[in-house]
Amino acid sequence: MATKEEVYEVLHTCYDPEIPVNIVDLGLVYDVQVEGEKVAVKMTLTAPGCGMGTFIAHQAQQKILELADIKEATVDLVWDPPWDPSMMSEEARLKLGIG
Repeated sequence: MATKEEVYEVLHTCYDPEIPVNIVDLGLVYDVQVEGEKVAVKMTLTAPGCGMGTFIAHQAQQKILELADIKEATVDLVWDPPWDPSMMSEEARLKLGIG
């Protein structure tokens, strides 16, 4: 059975095509729940109007479904709390040149 840590590991391989930092380090992933064969993720985007939102959510869902024993994965886009740059990891801020 997959663990929450394994889900975060695969989410580290998901990127917004416009930003060279993964969605976890960007601070876009708010919650991961693993219950047996099901995974539920709540994530946001850097801006509500981001045109890549469905692409990123679908990419995350597909990578989660590649985990052993996972039969169902949902990735919900949420807007509360609103994302801001302080949610990024230090590594992401350095990579993007944000103080």
